[in-house]
Amino acid sequence: MENLGKQMQAGEITIVDVRTPGEFMGGHVAGSINIPLNEVPHRVEEFKAMKKVILCCASGGRSMQATGYLRQIGINCENGGSWIDVNRATA
Repeated sequence: MENLGKQMQAGEITIVDVRTPGEFMGGHVAGSINIPLNEVPHRVEEFKAMKKVILCCASGGRSMQATGYLRQIGINCENGGSWIDVNRATA
C-alpha cells in the first residue's frame, strides 16, 4: 500500500471506511468516504463507479468482509485493514 496519498490525489483509488458514521466522525483517513458495512450491498453502483477501492475499518475485520463480498461481484478492491494503518500509508 505504498504511495496511497499520491494515488488518491490522482483519482486512481478511493478509500472507503466501512465503520459506523459515529466511528468515522471520531477519526478517519483524510479524503476517505464512509460507507458502513451494512450499507455495502445496497451501494454497489457507487463501488462500480470507482477505479480501485481500498477498504478499511477499526481492525480489518469488517473491511475483510466487505472486500470478500465486493470481489465476488467483480469490484477491484483490497482490504487495507485498520484505518490507522491506511492513514499512515497516505502520509
